[in-house]
Amino acid sequence: MQHTSMLAACMYGLAVGDALGVPYEFRLRDTFRVDGYLAYGTHNQPAGTWSDDTALSLASLHSLIANHGEVDVEDMRRRFADWLTAGLYTPDGQVFDCGLATSKALHTGRGCSGENSQGNGSLMRVAPLAFSDADDDTIGRVSAITHAHPTCMQACMLQVRLLRRLLDGEPIRTAISREGLGPIWRMPRREIRSDGFVSSTQTAALWCAANTTDFYECVRLAVELGDDTDTTACVAGAMAGIMTGLEGIPIGLRDGLRGHALLDLLVQTAATGCASQSQP
Repeated sequence: MQHTSMLAACMYGLAVGDALGVPYEFRLRDTFRVDGYLAYGTHNQPAGTWSDDTALSLASLHSLIANHGEVDVEDMRRRFADWLTAGLYTPDGQVFDCGLATSKALHTGRGCSGENSQGNGSLMRVAPLAFSDADDDTIGRVSAITHAHPTCMQACMLQVRLLRRLLDGEPIRTAISREGLGPIWRMPRREIRSDGFVSSTQTAALWCAANTTDFYECVRLAVELGDDTDTTACVAGAMAGIMTGLEGIPIGLRDGLRGHALLDLLVQTAATGCASQSQP
C-alpha cells in the first residue's frame, strides 16, 4: 500500500467526522451546535460511536491488507456482509443506520443501479482505495458492490483521485480545479445541500474542506450543515485528516472514539505490511 504514513490521519479523520455527526443525523441546519462528541441523540448511541461509514471503510482497508494492497471485490463484499450480519468492524458488535441500498445489495449480492439509487453509501467508504493503485474501473467495481449507478461510481473515482492529489501535497483548491470542478469554495452556504445523494455529499464535503484549514473546524462545519451529518463529515474528515496530518486531529477526539483500538490495529498492520486473513 502507498502513503501509509498518512493512513492513520485519513482513517482517524473520517472516523472522527462520522462519530461527531452520528448524534445529529437528520437534524435541520441551524437548529444545533456541535461541541465535541454527544452521547445518544438520533441513534441513541454512546458518545464517540462511529456508524456504517467508518465500519465499511475499515472493512475495505482490512480487505486491502489481507490481499497485500490489491483490490479483491468479492473479498470486500464478504467483509461488508460480515459487518451487516455479525457486527464486525463496529465498536461494540451493533449495526445501526444501514442504508437501504446497501442492505438490499448485500442481501441480494447485486449493487443497486436504478435512478433512485444515487445515494452516498459507496462514497463514504472509498477513502482506503486512495492508498492502493486501483484504477478507475476497479474503483467503479468497488462502488458497485452496493451502488452501481454510474453517478455513484464516477463520484467514487473522483474522490479517490482527489485524495491522491492531497496525499501528494496538492492544496485542496488546486486539486479541485485540476479535476475540472468549479470553485466550489465560493458557493454560498445556503446553496450547499447536505442530503443523502452522492453528488450533494461530495460537493458539501469539498466545500467544507476547501473553506477551512483546521481539522475540527472542517468536520464541525460539515456536521452543522445538518441532514446526513455523519456521512458529510466522514467524507470531509478523510480529506481534512490528510491535509492537517494526524497531529491536526485533536487527541481528545482520537482517544474518545469508541473502538479506536481496532482502527489502530488495522492502520498499524497496513503500515508494517503484515497481511492478516482473519477478522480483527
